[in-house]
Amino acid sequence: MTRPPAAPGAAGPGTYVLGVDSGGSGLRVALGRVELPGPLATTLCAEPVRTGPGGIDAGHLLEQLLPAARELLDRASASATDGELSDDAPTREVAAVAIGAAGMATLGDRLRSELPGALADALGVRRLALAADAVTAYAGAVGQRPGAVVAGGTGMIALGTDLMEWHRADGWGHLLGDSGGGAWIGRAGLDAAMRAHDGRRGGSPALLDRLRAVFGPAEALPGLLYPRSDRPAVLASFAPEVAACAGADPVAAGILRQAAGHIAEAAAAVCPSSAGTAGGDGEGGEVALTGGLFKMGEPLIAPLREELSRLLPGARVTSAAGDPLTGALRIARAMTAGDLRLPLHPTMLFVPQEHGSGSPTERRCATPPVRGDGRRDGGRRTETGGKTT
Repeated sequence: MTRPPAAPGAAGPGTYVLGVDSGGSGLRVALGRVELPGPLATTLCAEPVRTGPGGIDAGHLLEQLLPAARELLDRASASATDGELSDDAPTREVAAVAIGAAGMATLGDRLRSELPGALADALGVRRLALAADAVTAYAGAVGQRPGAVVAGGTGMIALGTDLMEWHRADGWGHLLGDSGGGAWIGRAGLDAAMRAHDGRRGGSPALLDRLRAVFGPAEALPGLLYPRSDRPAVLASFAPEVAACAGADPVAAGILRQAAGHIAEAAAAVCPSSAGTAGGDGEGGEVALTGGLFKMGEPLIAPLREELSRLLPGARVTSAAGDPLTGALRIARAMTAGDLRLPLHPTMLFVPQEHGSGSPTERRCATPPVRGDGRRDGGRRTETGGKTT
């Protein structure tokens, strides 16, 4: 096994870290200090980073990130001058940057090749991590402990680690998977509505009423849905209607129970037992739930907890402690302390060689594989996909 390179000297109090979350709604940037929890300030660049034939556009990301970083540094310096941070007054040094991006695993080649030098030149950054957004979601939800996170939105992905390697389940998009996610639930609800419209078995008059209220006449739905390029989002927009009907409609309740089963199966495929893992206590692992899907509340959460207790006895089911932007800051702070314990991987969590992130004891394997089949022995394959929630 190879080991990561030694880190630059430890960053002292008063130096900054940057966390970045790049997704479909834009680029979020958070500035923190090495010795303080949480962000000092955050900002949003509302334009999503462009993706082209060469993957994620590194230049477009930098066009937004660098002005945002300088603005945050200026605001923090002004606060320090005003005496709000008079103790250990910070310099403008940025000790580490961690960037989590949707599509990083499959579309991040330009980021991995261009950002290290550009950020070193512009901000003097000596520590850099480039992560798939599922990894920053994990770091925000669980931290650096063994466990699993289920990120649910329009799609659904489960990601887990025993701190030796990553394990991934689903996140394959609405045509191949994302089972139990918002688009899956919405499509199942619309199917039940159309069955009621036709008089077929398995139909739901309640969901048919909601279809008409949201989309208009049922027979017009194909013409509204099929030409859309954002079909997953349109399907997912009907998922809250399914949840709203579940209390009184057995068909809607059954859809959510089936969704809960899919989600629990994905979590079980990736969640390590804490027995024998770093920091483990021999009990069931932690499963953190994050993302807008779980805002549907008890109609989905209650059957999900039942399924998780059946498939993962003893597992602790928690709400995410923080979001992906929190996770990016956590990764950046861990690098400054030489304590990044999450597994490195060429596409999932990439730390350039010249931006070493810790002591030789911090990692058992510098580039462990991602297992995408949920198996613990055999069938190993390297993951190249990104989160599709």
